[in-house]
Amino acid sequence: MSETLSFPGLGLEFTLNRVAFSIGPLTVYWYGVIIALAFLAGITYVLLRVKHFGLDGDRVIDVILGGAIGSIIGARLYFVIFSWDQFRDNLWDIFNIRQGGIAIYGGIIGGFLAGLLMCRLRRVKALPMLDLAVGGLILGQAIGRWGNFVNIEAFGGNTSLPWGMTSPSIVNFLDANRTNLAGINMAVDPSMPVHPTFFYESVWCLLGFLFIAWYTRRRRFDGELLLIYSAWYGLGRAVIEGLRTDSLLIGTIRVSQLLAILCVIASVVIWGAVRSRINRSGDPEYLRLYVDTDEGQMILAGTFYQKKKKASDAPAQEAPETEEAPEAQEASEAQEAPETQEEPETPGENGKEQKPNDNE
Repeated sequence: MSETLSFPGLGLEFTLNRVAFSIGPLTVYWYGVIIALAFLAGITYVLLRVKHFGLDGDRVIDVILGGAIGSIIGARLYFVIFSWDQFRDNLWDIFNIRQGGIAIYGGIIGGFLAGLLMCRLRRVKALPMLDLAVGGLILGQAIGRWGNFVNIEAFGGNTSLPWGMTSPSIVNFLDANRTNLAGINMAVDPSMPVHPTFFYESVWCLLGFLFIAWYTRRRRFDGELLLIYSAWYGLGRAVIEGLRTDSLLIGTIRVSQLLAILCVIASVVIWGAVRSRINRSGDPEYLRLYVDTDEGQMILAGTFYQKKKKASDAPAQEAPETEEAPEAQEASEAQEAPETQEEPETPGENGKEQKPNDNE
């Protein structure tokens, strides 16, 4: 399964093998290894930053694991929906994910929805959690794109730039899809090098990660990092997707490019609207970060969820006392009866009975 990937303008050649190693009948691919490393890097970053968002590390891990499952399902469903012709005659292939066929935007959507569900189940504030997660996500994307390098996939159209690349599988793909690519106004020459679009996206995501990591301490409201991620990644993806030769299509429209553009517009509009409200309020406490609230500080101190647990256990602890209430009440009434008789009524200035003060 080895193949030579060449960068003629740079004088570089790499012999790549998709298989990392085998254990008996089980074959482990480099793509899976790289994705696993990307996931570990992302979750490590999240756990290192969790205290900056006022969240509990154990519950954050639960949300991430749930989001990871949702992202796998979403990535596959997204690809299947927009490549239905490949699966309509053999539905079992939908579940054969080892043969490839996932889409990052589907993974983001699936992870987002599953993450929100887990936040609700584990009582984790959603916006701070999403702000925290996008830093690890975009770092994972920067690393994970190198799985496309090993598989020699996710490349673009022809280029004369010095970092253009070529390989036998690239030549075969361009030759087989020349007509389809012409339908979306992309003329290709199989003998020419192509854009390494996986590399472009990896660098773009790495820059986005560095910015998010730097801006974390400077964010003004919960949800701001989510908007920055959506706009940053969407902007890069909209441009890079226009270069790719393997886009999922609706007619002649590149689905991920359209979605990326919508994400950029929505994120910029929402960010501008929230910032405008903050500026108009003139109140530094308006939309205060969750980590700065009493609840966020209690979570960091490890007392918030303990308090919730004690509150939920309180009715069970008070139940035995309810059975003794009649006897206790009788004893109390017997003790208080003489005192009640001895208390004279206190007249007011006009000879009327003086009412107690409610403010006391």
